[in-house]
Amino acid sequence: MAATGKKTLSIIFIGALLICGSYFAYRYYIHLREAKRQQVILEQRMAAWQVLRQKLTNEIKRFKGEAGIVIKDLRFNWEISYNKDRLFPSASLAKIPIMSACFLASEEGRIKLDRQVVLKSSDKLPGSGILKDIRPGVTFTVEELIGLMVYDSDNTATNILTNMVGIDYLNSVFNSLGLKNTNLSRRVADFSLRNRGIENYTTAEDIALLLEQIYRRSLISKDLSEKCLRVLKLQRVNDRIPKYLPVDVTIAHKTGLERSVCHDAGIVFSCKGDFLICVLTKHANPNAVASKNFIARVALDTYVYSEQAP
Repeated sequence: MAATGKKTLSIIFIGALLICGSYFAYRYYIHLREAKRQQVILEQRMAAWQVLRQKLTNEIKRFKGEAGIVIKDLRFNWEISYNKDRLFPSASLAKIPIMSACFLASEEGRIKLDRQVVLKSSDKLPGSGILKDIRPGVTFTVEELIGLMVYDSDNTATNILTNMVGIDYLNSVFNSLGLKNTNLSRRVADFSLRNRGIENYTTAEDIALLLEQIYRRSLISKDLSEKCLRVLKLQRVNDRIPKYLPVDVTIAHKTGLERSVCHDAGIVFSCKGDFLICVLTKHANPNAVASKNFIARVALDTYVYSEQAP
C-alpha cells in the first residue's frame, strides 16, 4: 500500500513538472516570437525613417531660402535635423516661450490668471490679432490674453503680457528652461526697433526642446505643461503644418510670420506615433507662399512616414 502511494505521488510530481515545464516553455516561445516580431517592426520603421530623411533632404535642396529643421519621432526618440542651431528672427514663435514664462509667473505668484486687465489704446500694436480693433475699456483675464497671444497670435495681447512680467524676467526664464539661443531684445511687434536692426532670435533646436518638454509634461510641472498644450491645440492659423494633413488629426502648434521669415512648430498626434516638427525659414520672396508650402510638404512627408511605418 505504501509503495503504491509513493508511486502515485511520483507520477503526480512528474506530471506537475511536465505541466510546469510545458507552460514555461510555451511562455518563452511566445516571448521569443513577440521579440522577433518587434525586431522586424523596428527594422521596418528604421528603413522608413531613412526614406523620410532622404525625402526631407530633397525638399531642403528644392527650397529657395534658408531653413532650420528638427523632426523627431517621439516614440523612438529619433531625430532628423538641419541647421537646428542656426539663428532665425523668431517672429511670433517667441510667443511659445512667452506663454511658458507667463504660466510660470502665475505659479510663482507674480501674476494671477484670473486678474482682469483693461484694454488701453496705448497697449495696441499693429499686425496680427483682434485686440487692435476692439474699443479701449474692454476687460480680459490674463489667461484669456495668453490664449489670444498664441492661438490668435495677437500682438496686442503679447504686448500687455510682456509689459506685465517684463522682458528681463522673460529672458531669465528662457535661460532657465535651457533655451540656449532664444532672446527678446524688443517687444514682439515693435517694428520700429526691428527696422533699426534690433531683433529677437531663436533656433529650431530651442523651440523643439520646449515643445518636447511640453509634450512629455516636464516643462516646470505637469499642470503647466498641460496648460501650454491645451492652448497650442487651439491654433487658428493652419496654412502650414496642418495644410496637407487630414482635418481630424490633432496638432498643437504655433506659427510665426514677419517680413522675410515664416515658421511653424508643433506636435502632431498620430495613431501610429506622435511626432514633433519644427521648421524655421528665411526667404527673399515678395510673399511667404513658397515657405508655407515648403513647411506643409515637410509636414506631409513626416506624417506619411508615421502612418505607413509599422
